[in-house]
Amino acid sequence: MELSNWWSYTTLLLMWGWLPSYLTQTTPPTQTSPSPALKTGRLKFRLTGYPRKHNEGRIEVFYKDEWGTICDDDFSLANAHVLCRQLGFVSATGWAHSAKYGKGAGKIWLDNVQCSGSEMSIALCKSRGWGNSDCTHDEDAGVICKDERLPGYTDTDNVIEVQVDEYRIEEVRLQPVVSMVKRRLPVTEGVVEVRFKGGWAQVCDNSWTPKNSRVICGMMGFPHERKVNKTVGRSRGNHFLVHSVACLGTEMHLAACPLEFNKGNATASCPGGVLPAVVSCIPGPLYTHSLALKKKLKTTTSVRLKGGTHQGEGRVEVLRGSEWGTVCDDRWNLQAASVVCRELGFGSAKEALTGARMGQGVGPIHMNEVQCSGQERSIWNCRFKNITSEDCQHTEDASVRCNTPYMGFHKMVRLQGGRSLYEGRVEVRVGSQWGTVCSKGWSTREAMVVCRQLGLGYSMHAINETWYWDGSNVTDMAWSGVKCVGDELALSQCQRHKVFSCQKTATRFAAGVICSETASDLVLNAPLVQQTVYIEDRPLHMLYCAAEEDCLSKSAAKANWPYGHRRLLRFSSEIRNIGRADFKPKAGRHSWVWHACHGHYHSMDIFTHYDLLSLNGSKVAEGHKASFCLEDSECQDGVAKRYECANFGDQGITVGCWDLYRHDIDCQWVDITDVKPGNYIFQVVINPNFEVAESDFTNNAMKCNCKYDGHRIWLHNCHIGDAFSEEAERKFEKYPGQLNNQITRK
Repeated sequence: MELSNWWSYTTLLLMWGWLPSYLTQTTPPTQTSPSPALKTGRLKFRLTGYPRKHNEGRIEVFYKDEWGTICDDDFSLANAHVLCRQLGFVSATGWAHSAKYGKGAGKIWLDNVQCSGSEMSIALCKSRGWGNSDCTHDEDAGVICKDERLPGYTDTDNVIEVQVDEYRIEEVRLQPVVSMVKRRLPVTEGVVEVRFKGGWAQVCDNSWTPKNSRVICGMMGFPHERKVNKTVGRSRGNHFLVHSVACLGTEMHLAACPLEFNKGNATASCPGGVLPAVVSCIPGPLYTHSLALKKKLKTTTSVRLKGGTHQGEGRVEVLRGSEWGTVCDDRWNLQAASVVCRELGFGSAKEALTGARMGQGVGPIHMNEVQCSGQERSIWNCRFKNITSEDCQHTEDASVRCNTPYMGFHKMVRLQGGRSLYEGRVEVRVGSQWGTVCSKGWSTREAMVVCRQLGLGYSMHAINETWYWDGSNVTDMAWSGVKCVGDELALSQCQRHKVFSCQKTATRFAAGVICSETASDLVLNAPLVQQTVYIEDRPLHMLYCAAEEDCLSKSAAKANWPYGHRRLLRFSSEIRNIGRADFKPKAGRHSWVWHACHGHYHSMDIFTHYDLLSLNGSKVAEGHKASFCLEDSECQDGVAKRYECANFGDQGITVGCWDLYRHDIDCQWVDITDVKPGNYIFQVVINPNFEVAESDFTNNAMKCNCKYDGHRIWLHNCHIGDAFSEEAERKFEKYPGQLNNQITRK
């Protein structure tokens, strides 16, 4: 590209967002004659129709100043892959025929399209030619794209324009310099190399600035750049493409910076004999190898990500005072998203997502119309508006997907024998060999780590017997005693036996997983608990059913039935599903248990624990209940109920709905008959044994300060998970774990 042309080229990129290599058209199409669109260098694409989500719809092409459709004759998933990439998505998951998203109007531009799937444009696929079709709009094709954007795209890119460029930068990498002795991942320092049509080439260190390094580090998944010794380990290469770079430091990709390309080929040396550019980056706390640096970098932050499937993505939540809240998506863009990503120790943002794509939050919405330059150290340093409930709803919660460093974790574990890519026996790499994992003690937490490591989302099931999967080519068992916290990036970071020890080593007892891209997320309405708490002295003659269900404390067995009473701490609990998948019980319908007292089947043995703890953490009272049933009591506007306990109905909690346990139903209490007056901690834990997968377990616990004077009871400072004030957090963190403190209901 001529130097005089790169400014207009860069301006176009900034107007439309960076366009990946898949959208460039640099070779003739496989049709009998070149497409006229290639001569003008422009095509536009869009998804439209109804009903549809943002990543699906009728595909329309803008050609010769007119929008038109594509006929579904000979349409295939390969065609959909090409079109989805041109629309800025990573790939396609399906396609639709017969005008599923409604009939288009005007021209039918393409018919009998046949792609291999690797083409950079639909114009390069075989077809009958532009405008040559025997179809009607009853045959308009549609595509369903994977809900993941290519770098540089946002959901505001409703119409994608394709730009032709001979020197389109497709990928950037850091090639470690020769002097680097340790080649551990992630690679934080190296020579900058770019991939284009002709292969890989280096970038000249001509007036290279820290702003350029900042952009490169952000692309590589690192929050900050640092100075590098430019004289160590570099040789004079002879394969250069870019002669100079002039980034502002806020760009998401090198291609969005003003670039001066070498004329002709990419084999000339740099002007003035300068060396190739070298960049050194500072990794975030999750990715550094230095324990001292990890502790230094891992400081308390006022922003977090929730509900994301992969590391470095999720709904943006910010801390104001002692309360977490979400960010409204009005004017949400890549600059603001990148500030969040870098603040959390990741690189620049790949996507700025709108419309609660990572699930809806709960509680307040703290910020709206966030405007960042991209240089701020925190989102709180950006301009924003305080909002009222009329301005935004949680359906407008903003989310991000950040660039993260390449760690190669996915190469150290694999799934074998399953019916799809999302399930199978877990095998780990040990040296050059593969081996299975002993299933003793294998739980949802270990399975979650495996699914995350493979980029497959969440674990829907942790499998302890895998006899029903393909047993051919089975490897020997290699690991045993694997125990994970659940937030590790790889299974190798979890604890395990130093010396292999497993009683059942047969193939059927190898650990397995079933993964899913989405998961539920349950959270308790803490204010409702605080508002509805009271004490009831209930006569024993009204508690026979409760006694049968074991809902009373042990001393009730020694009472003079039916005379006397039990003192009950009663309250309402409302458990919401704010995730992206329905919460369904682990047990199948065939194993549900009928409870005559309640008149319905119970699907979970343990769903919630209720505990009253002393200030030193010991349990002084607990609820007792045989099991639970799950149903949709109420739902937010636009969401229909799907689950009910009555009539052997299907059980669960739908996304956007909640299961309400009123204070006046049987067993919705803690029996405090034997509790002395004093100060206590009241605790509620949902899904305490992690039996069902959730996208976030940190918001499953609620704790309140409790005061009981022998006649009345008060709860205050009720908070969810890690949302406690620092003083409360210091007080609570010494208390024993949740798993041994049981209280149940319903």
